[in-house]
Amino acid sequence: MEINGRTGFFCLIGSPVGHSGSPAMYNYSFQKTEQDYVYLAFDVDLDKTEEAVSALKALGCKGVNVTMPCKTKVAELADELSDAAELIGACNTVVVKDGKLHGHNTDGIGFVRNLKEHGADVKDKVITVMGAGGAATAIQVQAALEGAKKIYIFNCKDKFYANAENTARKIENKVPGVTVEVYPLEDSQKLYEKIKESDILVNATKSGMKPAEDESLIKDVSVFQPDFVVADAVYNPRETKLIREAKAAGCKIALGGIGMLLWQGEAAFRIFTGESMPTEEVYERFFRG
Repeated sequence: MEINGRTGFFCLIGSPVGHSGSPAMYNYSFQKTEQDYVYLAFDVDLDKTEEAVSALKALGCKGVNVTMPCKTKVAELADELSDAAELIGACNTVVVKDGKLHGHNTDGIGFVRNLKEHGADVKDKVITVMGAGGAATAIQVQAALEGAKKIYIFNCKDKFYANAENTARKIENKVPGVTVEVYPLEDSQKLYEKIKESDILVNATKSGMKPAEDESLIKDVSVFQPDFVVADAVYNPRETKLIREAKAAGCKIALGGIGMLLWQGEAAFRIFTGESMPTEEVYERFFRG
């Protein structure tokens, strides 16, 4: 579509953004759905976030995707937050309506949607999540919001452990009917005990990510049962050692992180435009690899 004087714009802010595939994906989707928008990327450091957001509002920007290091600051600047963004304390998607910033976080939405697309659901399930960083927190929060029964969080006793404990408290205070427990990842006996109680296991750490493709936090693969669901937030490589071993053990569903990436983008597109992203075409063009 041709850019004209009425063309609206969306953008990505964060740093660095030069490697991002978001402009190509969203501009392609705007063209396929015949919408008069363009999508740009702006390199914005943390100390320039407030200034950048103010400028984007003044310029009539329709909405913003947010990546590191700006996610937490943008949540502070938002006029309204979705339940997920409030619990996570970070935004990756903001839409501007009537001059107000409405903040969302679609990472967990993308994770849960990817499970559903493959025949799994978090509702009434017991879930073990390894990790307590941004992606892990988003997954834990969205699982709770969508009806998970119990969530076990395992993380190393590092700076993120307190974050995991804080997340657990916030979820239990905000979401009725869910129990959240936090344990040190170093306690492998407790980890395997809780995995055996679970329906779904999630890796949301960097374990297995390039260049450490031969790493997996699960050393005892006997915990993988045929009716078990295993999901990894890591998408490079497309199949981590965890996912390969889960498949080899016969787990009914074993998913890498590419689908989460696709569906969180679709959720943002829907928030931006009110329409569905052409996910099949987008997957074939940008994600099949």
